[in-house]
Amino acid sequence: MSERAAVLASFALSPFGRGEEAFDVTRPGEPARVAIVRDESLASRGFSRPLVALVPNRCLSESAPDAMTSDRATHLLYDALDGALERALRVRPSLRSERVGVAMGTSSGGMRSAERLFETIESGAVIPPELAKRATYFAPFADALHAHGLAPRRATQLVTACAASTWALGVGLLWLRAGIVDVAIAGGYDAHGPFVHAGFDALRATSPSMPAPFRVGREGMALGEGAGIVVMVRESDMRGARPAFFVSGFGASTDAVHITAPDRTGAGLARAATSALEDASVSPSKVAIVSAHATATPYNDAMEARAIQSSLPGESPVVMPFKAQIGHALGAAGVLETLALAATLESSVLPAAAGTGDIDDDARVRLLERSEASATPLDLALKQSAAFGGANAALVVESSRTTPRASAPPPPRSVFVRARATVEMADFSLISSVTGTPLDRVSRIDEISALAATSVARLIESSGVPIADLRAGAVIVGHALATIDINHRFYARVLAKGPTAAEPRLFPPTSPNLVSGQIAILFSIGGPSAAVCRGADGGVEALEIAHDLVAAGIVDVALAVAVDSLGRASREVAGHLGVELSNGATAVLLSSARTDIELTTDAFASAPGHGGLKSACQFVSGPV
Repeated sequence: MSERAAVLASFALSPFGRGEEAFDVTRPGEPARVAIVRDESLASRGFSRPLVALVPNRCLSESAPDAMTSDRATHLLYDALDGALERALRVRPSLRSERVGVAMGTSSGGMRSAERLFETIESGAVIPPELAKRATYFAPFADALHAHGLAPRRATQLVTACAASTWALGVGLLWLRAGIVDVAIAGGYDAHGPFVHAGFDALRATSPSMPAPFRVGREGMALGEGAGIVVMVRESDMRGARPAFFVSGFGASTDAVHITAPDRTGAGLARAATSALEDASVSPSKVAIVSAHATATPYNDAMEARAIQSSLPGESPVVMPFKAQIGHALGAAGVLETLALAATLESSVLPAAAGTGDIDDDARVRLLERSEASATPLDLALKQSAAFGGANAALVVESSRTTPRASAPPPPRSVFVRARATVEMADFSLISSVTGTPLDRVSRIDEISALAATSVARLIESSGVPIADLRAGAVIVGHALATIDINHRFYARVLAKGPTAAEPRLFPPTSPNLVSGQIAILFSIGGPSAAVCRGADGGVEALEIAHDLVAAGIVDVALAVAVDSLGRASREVAGHLGVELSNGATAVLLSSARTDIELTTDAFASAPGHGGLKSACQFVSGPV
């Protein structure tokens, strides 16, 4: 039985408000509150589906430093981190002197600043250095940590799209169990903006009417924004503090079917949920509530209903579709939904579901019209998330009332380098030959995914590792400047022709997580997949997370991949940051099987881009 993580403090901002108000769903007898509204400013700019849920400006702190307020995402993250730290220090005064880890999730990072950068480039004006420095996925993360004086022992920023903060909480749990950190600060953030809105509108994932998850006639979601942070410690190290709730299990998987559409059978998400339940050593029969991903799109909801039926056979838990209340907060969705889920457990109130209409027979789940006080205490719930690239993640959440069960974690496994390869350009023929994928299909992959996939194909070709050995493994992709040039191309069209001209085929590749999804699809990998970007050393970061997954026994093999593809926007940003990057990709295969080459994270050195990943393994196996 694995040890649980005890949440000592939390703080959040959502369209509902600030603090506990941000996720309060504990009002018996009332229908679900909804913060989604029609935004007239979006409508006036030409957006055809202008429903959105925004954090009220009154909820943003006026005392935040100016550097934190120049980008809305940074402001949201700063405030959430500020509130969580202030509360955590009340019950854990020694926190700043302990080994702290920070795992954060985001979908778009500093995209509001990037929008201004792209506008400046398109206008031909001189680019202000500070704007270029903040137009990255990692700028809000780095700025907020610096502003709060945090220099964590371990840090990662998951850019795993809509599953990012669910993944972040899972990584925090993993670190605590492994004894890597004493305190894990985990959560997520995202700010709404025209870039993201234009993209989801182009995919027809947004709804022209109020979202109605799992119901007949549902048309999609409404976008939102927010930030949420939890501060966790090992259950055996609470030091007399009363936990708010426990995170006791984590599971992740990849559909490996399509870059944006879910596996309609629900098998991938069901695997993640089942893994989380097994990780927590709890029975499916104990699950009282499921916090669903629930985007209210036709295929996602039907898939998710099947996943729930598969992972919880014979059970009928209440399903909570929280996105229909506060909008889809993307990288913050997982943590905000987890906090709302924990609130229902602590109050023993079964939550109401937003939306009207009959439940779809093809997406049949148990929804409540009004919140109900439970006759018996609610002790255990399941949170599940899905994302572009086919990434799935799930958490088991338990109430603070549950019986203590602290236990010593098993010792971490040794991790070994099995193979590695570096390439400087994409080779579509090699990918096709190694994977058996038709060349015409491979040639349609975006340039970043193709470059990363080429490094994996080269690794397999040069080492003789069978593709079958990777199928249950993990894929972690590390980015420095990620998809900034694809983002520029996508947004330039929106600037020139308006949001209705947004190119639907170009929006999915703007997600850094799409690379891991493409690799999973091409090489038939169904284990955990994620993308990371805490800074220019994202390649080393990917190696760290891949190492942790193997060491913890979550997978036996893991691919760490780093990729850099440079264009106009990324060269501008790299120049202002003083970072030297080159086109190319590096892939490293880690394994629990004993070889002559053991990998330890203590030896990792920080270096930018895919060259950093190459350098991190140099000491164990000589030149690539």
